[in-house]
Amino acid sequence: MPTSLPRSSPVDQHVDPAGIRGFLDELHARSDIEMHSFMLIRHGHVVAEGWWSPYTAQRPHRLYSLSKSFTSTAAAFAAAEGLLDLDDTVVSHFPEFEADITDAGSRAMRIRHIASMASGHEEETVGRALALDPNEPVRGFLLIPPDRPPGTVFAYNQPCTYTLGSIVQRNAGLSLTRYLAPRLFEPLGISGVGWQTLAGREQGYSGLHARTEDIARLGQLYLQRGRWGASQLIAESWVAQATSRQIDNPNQTNPDWRQGYGFQFWMARHGYRGDGAFGQFCVVLPEYDAVIATTAATLEMQAVLNAMWRHLLPAFDRPPADAESQSRLELQLGELQLPACRAAAEPADWEPWQAQPFSVVAGVGDPQLQPTVTSVGVERGRGGGLQISLQEGDNRVSFGVGADGWRVSTPVDAHGCAIPVAAAGGWADPRTLHAEVIFLETPHRLEITCTTSDRRASVSWRLPPLGGADLHELRNPV
Repeated sequence: MPTSLPRSSPVDQHVDPAGIRGFLDELHARSDIEMHSFMLIRHGHVVAEGWWSPYTAQRPHRLYSLSKSFTSTAAAFAAAEGLLDLDDTVVSHFPEFEADITDAGSRAMRIRHIASMASGHEEETVGRALALDPNEPVRGFLLIPPDRPPGTVFAYNQPCTYTLGSIVQRNAGLSLTRYLAPRLFEPLGISGVGWQTLAGREQGYSGLHARTEDIARLGQLYLQRGRWGASQLIAESWVAQATSRQIDNPNQTNPDWRQGYGFQFWMARHGYRGDGAFGQFCVVLPEYDAVIATTAATLEMQAVLNAMWRHLLPAFDRPPADAESQSRLELQLGELQLPACRAAAEPADWEPWQAQPFSVVAGVGDPQLQPTVTSVGVERGRGGGLQISLQEGDNRVSFGVGADGWRVSTPVDAHGCAIPVAAAGGWADPRTLHAEVIFLETPHRLEITCTTSDRRASVSWRLPPLGGADLHELRNPV
């Protein structure tokens, strides 16, 4: 069975390259959108793909809530194998909680309700669920009485997906990744994925790390109504339900978030999608026989979708204006890169910089959104150039910093965890060092400034990881 997606030119699949270039140009012009990857599939062929260096095609990326669509797929397999039924009550899969769960709404909650974010709660409950039972978040969730009858109101609610994934994992006796390996990952040619855990289970609602093409392959599977090659991997009936409106959500702010919700898929003004915080997208467009996959670091996710609708949709089935359009697109895709901080590679005198680590100044705002780094060490590398060490409690990670561009490395921290990074920076003036560090298997980067005048360091996230993150968590946990 073929696993890789074939490649083709946009023109051969009836896509105007100028539309793709317009999409890339619009995103490039916005300082509040940092793209990491982009892939466009038309008629089953990859017609455009690019990674903003130092991100690369083979590097997995944290998908945040795009993980939910993979959890939905696990539930599809579990339903087909008799491990669950959409009309089962949730509590029936946790008989040990029977005596604790007395609220009628909680007891009436069915798997189809949690699959469609229609548990009856009117708001996110993850904090309350963990406070009630940090060791068993499902019990904590079920102890929170729904505000309305299950199935009547939408609320984007992490414990819904965590509970759905937990039902699959406990009934299969396997983690989500191990369960999906022979059923989804191997048939589609997906490998090297890892999933963060919560209370001993893979999260389900977030934490999956996968490559851009893995996202595209999932989208293509759904576009093909669950079929891959000669095999019907997912029941066509499940795909139809998962990717159609199961609950209305008119209370959402952005237009592409209030078109309804399926089983861990958002309906949109065009097609449907899985998505994750900071711009992780799997957009499926049945009308155009197309899939769009992206990874990014932005808070302006609606703007990314707007750019898709504005430039990519008109490009389908539109002939190119000139013969050079394809070559210009190829050149543009090959030159994608994130600007690197450029500075002097070495100070005039290393001694004051290496005397002792720089203490990190506590940031303002929510402590959970602040980096956990307590000090920054500055050293001269063995071959010259800058080496930075980040200290965090009993953990420490050191890496080289490029002065003329990103320096990519995979340092191992004090706990033995390999953490891929790209770092750039150096001396802005004799007393000030500035560096940026991208954690390459996530959307996140740290900005670091050290000054010898007070031997202090400022360390801040450009976009803080959701839920906070220790250094060893900033990687694919495979």
